[in-house]
Amino acid sequence: MSKSLLREDYKYSRHKKREVIENVKWAMHSKVLRWYDYTPLFKFLLKNIWSNWDDVYSEAISRLDTSEPIFWIVAIHENEKKEYVRIWESSYFSGMYVDKNGILQLTKPNLCSSDIGKACDCCTYTLNGEVFKAND
Repeated sequence: MSKSLLREDYKYSRHKKREVIENVKWAMHSKVLRWYDYTPLFKFLLKNIWSNWDDVYSEAISRLDTSEPIFWIVAIHENEKKEYVRIWESSYFSGMYVDKNGILQLTKPNLCSSDIGKACDCCTYTLNGEVFKAND
């Protein structure tokens, strides 16, 4: 093939939209949430179990741009309680709720890694930020 034919092919193909992940260009929009690591937030909430919810919430929200991640693991209403919550693919955190007295509580205080089913032995899983193995 001649060089001119190669250039011509490139000219017509370089701006075509493709669904291949390598060709996706991400726009920098301020309102788009992009893979923030909320592990420090969740550990902060776990450290403040049995504390006044209003104090814990005001401290947490002062450092965040949105309150949404707090409510991924904290249930305000009784019917929303969960024993544990899966964050991303292989990170699990204990579920929490606010009791009638306004105190932050664990949904299942004695939650352990054996309570969580694992999909495979090749992946690394964490519970409350601590790695657990397939044998645990």
